[in-house]
Amino acid sequence: MSDPIPFTVDPARSARLLRLATYASVTTATVLIAGKLAAALLTGSVSVLASLVDSMMDVAASIINLLAVHYSLQPPDREHRFGHGKAEPLAGLVQAAFIAGSAVFLILHAVDRLLHPQPLQDALIGVGVLVFSIAATVLLLAFQHYVIRRTQSTAIRADALHYATDLLTNTATIAALGLAMLGWSSVDPIFAIGIALYILYSAGHIGHESIQLLMDRELPPAVHARIREIVRDHPRVLGIHDVRTRRSGQTYFIQLHLMLDDQMPLVEAHRVADEVEAAIMAVFPNADVLIHEDPASEPPPRPLPG
Repeated sequence: MSDPIPFTVDPARSARLLRLATYASVTTATVLIAGKLAAALLTGSVSVLASLVDSMMDVAASIINLLAVHYSLQPPDREHRFGHGKAEPLAGLVQAAFIAGSAVFLILHAVDRLLHPQPLQDALIGVGVLVFSIAATVLLLAFQHYVIRRTQSTAIRADALHYATDLLTNTATIAALGLAMLGWSSVDPIFAIGIALYILYSAGHIGHESIQLLMDRELPPAVHARIREIVRDHPRVLGIHDVRTRRSGQTYFIQLHLMLDDQMPLVEAHRVADEVEAAIMAVFPNADVLIHEDPASEPPPRPLPG
């Protein structure tokens, strides 16, 4: 994955941004469905239908996102001591399934329209609805990317990918309607197939990222380098090894071993570890840090391959 150094937004503000992003997504998708449904009925365009189905999948996925984000923000409890953050990548997998299913449906419908052509009607109405859809989607994407930069949310990133795909589908659909008005009606289902293939590609991307998070993939090298830099800045620390990281929702789990002077009293070693933990959390406020103290004379374990 290509995640940047993690966010430093206050956890309460992060939670508020995530909830606002999910509400905005559901509201936008619902409005777009109403407009595209009217346009599809009036024009009979399979490209408009493709865009409508895509928006319907967006609503379903956005509702799943809303529920997943709400659940992932719940604090740890007796049954979930590490929190509920993995609800986000689980929602990403469900979204990937929704997107892939909609793409297959569109391909089948477009092939049928190629075999049984039908004339388009009131294409200008469809163009007007799609221009409105593009404007609404651009506004939503601007807000979603603002939230992503501050939270690194997988669920919101997946949702934003839906709407970025919408921009492409709406633009392609306008082009298809324009060509159909010029007498090239056969391009309508061809454009729909192209849109569906891109949607399949998007589904694969979302699914891959979600699986990586569920499999506890390490955080990016830049994060590891920053952690080591923070630890080595402490004057009493003689070394660091066995750094392990993973991400669950909005929480970064960081584990490491400190190498300290052999003669350092236990209470002093504990104080140093607390200071290192505080320094790490000053940079990564949403982190859960676990530190083990080792005597410097004890050789560190051999590193894992790669």
